[in-house]
Amino acid sequence: MTALDWVLVVAIIVLAAFVVAGLILGARALRQLQSSRLEAKDRQDQVDDAKAKAASVRAEAAAAKAEANAARAEARRVLEAAHEEADTILEHAHRQAEADAEQVRVAARRSGEREVALLNTTAKEQAAEVERRAARIDERERLHAEEVERLVERERRLAAMDADLAVRESALTEREAQVAAAEEERRRELERIAGLTADVARAELIDSIESQAKREAAILVRDIESDAKRTADTRARHIVVDAIQRIASEQTAESVVSVLHLPSDEMKGRIIGREGRNIRAFESTTGVNLIIDDTPEAVLLSCFDPVRREVGRLTLEKLVLDGRIHPHRIEEVFDSAKNEVERLCDRAAEEALVDVGITDIHPELAVLLGRLRYRTSYGQNVLKHLVETAHIAGIMAAELGLDVPTMKRAAFLHDIGKALTHEVEGSHALIGADLARKYGESEDVVHAIEAHHNEVPPQTIEAVLTQAADACSGGRPGARRESLEAYVKRLERIEEIAAGKVGVDKVFAMQAGREIRVMVRPEDVDDIAAAVLARDVAKQIEEELTYPGQIRVTVVRESRVTELAR
Repeated sequence: MTALDWVLVVAIIVLAAFVVAGLILGARALRQLQSSRLEAKDRQDQVDDAKAKAASVRAEAAAAKAEANAARAEARRVLEAAHEEADTILEHAHRQAEADAEQVRVAARRSGEREVALLNTTAKEQAAEVERRAARIDERERLHAEEVERLVERERRLAAMDADLAVRESALTEREAQVAAAEEERRRELERIAGLTADVARAELIDSIESQAKREAAILVRDIESDAKRTADTRARHIVVDAIQRIASEQTAESVVSVLHLPSDEMKGRIIGREGRNIRAFESTTGVNLIIDDTPEAVLLSCFDPVRREVGRLTLEKLVLDGRIHPHRIEEVFDSAKNEVERLCDRAAEEALVDVGITDIHPELAVLLGRLRYRTSYGQNVLKHLVETAHIAGIMAAELGLDVPTMKRAAFLHDIGKALTHEVEGSHALIGADLARKYGESEDVVHAIEAHHNEVPPQTIEAVLTQAADACSGGRPGARRESLEAYVKRLERIEEIAAGKVGVDKVFAMQAGREIRVMVRPEDVDDIAAAVLARDVAKQIEEELTYPGQIRVTVVRESRVTELAR
């Protein structure tokens, strides 16, 4: 439906509404009129009022009619306005449709122009592609023709070469026959001149080559042996250096403390007691000599047995802290200190065994190992020295492919005899070997213990490695210390030994006496004499001096010639 139709429908609906309203008003007026008539009949005494009401009803009916007429007029006016508005809307719709049609025509024209341009461009590109393909085809045909020409030419050359090769082959066949004949003639002539057949000459040649090969093999074996010696030395140094570097040991080893500091000098009198009663009871109970001198607030404990000295020191320390010092109290504190030291020794032995990795060992050997906690050698704690030696030996054994547990066990127990050196006569190596044999250690371990100081010649690789690990642990820098007087005397004696040789100019002891540089006069000492001098100095140092580790002797022979350019 168009807009005009909709306007007409709306106007008709409005008009119908007005008509219905008039009819309703009329029906109501009629109902009122009927009721009035009934009342007039019923009530004779109210006629006047009924007439008046009838007149009013008629007036209302007239008014209703007037309203209906006004509604009809209004409906006609609305319908006319609707027709006018519909005409306006139709005219506007026509104009809008014409404008939209014009825009559609313009857009269609532009789209067509773009499509035409796109088609033209595509056609041009396709034409260019066709031209390029045609050019490539032409080029391929040209190359194919050239390739065919080259193949034809190559076939011609191959045919010529085949003919030439056939000629050369025939010539070579003739030449080989001539050479064979000449070789046979030469062989017969050589056999005639030498008086030997080819087989005999071949045998002599084989003998000559065999002897030459044997000589070259001997030279090669000698070179290989010398190279193996050099490589073995280098490899051994590498193993030893690697083992030392991988052991992170402390530089200043623990030493036994034999000086006890007192809170005041008055404590000395209480330690001595009335008429020396306390000090005599202390010395008889502990077995430690107590030295009380003028040193302020300190006393000195002296004993050859380090464990006993430690028990005495701990006993005196507890007595000083307690303040009650008398013979009976000394015995009580001594028993307590002895038990405490034993516990400390057991704990130290357990820690050392765990550190090394040894689990199965005789309890008596473990007790002896714990006593080494208070034993020192040149200031180096013996128990820590054993642990360090075991680690070094284990690393070297692993590098050499040996039995690491056995090697570590032999190195760890090599100084076990030092725990009894104050009680048993003899070398600690032999004492330790007897102890190890007594408590069920293997023969390899026992031999390594008894041979680590050459009391018994070493017969196994375990014994040699135990000696090497012991030397590495005791000879490394910072492992042991000696008194300043002994150190200075050793350096002086080293320099005196080198300076006493013929041709020596200057001597310098270096690296804390571990290396000595000998400067010789070149006019008095040649290269061979320098080597002999170094060997003599090293041998004399070995015979006369005792020192940890090794001492390197280096002889320096230098010739200088100086001229001035004027």
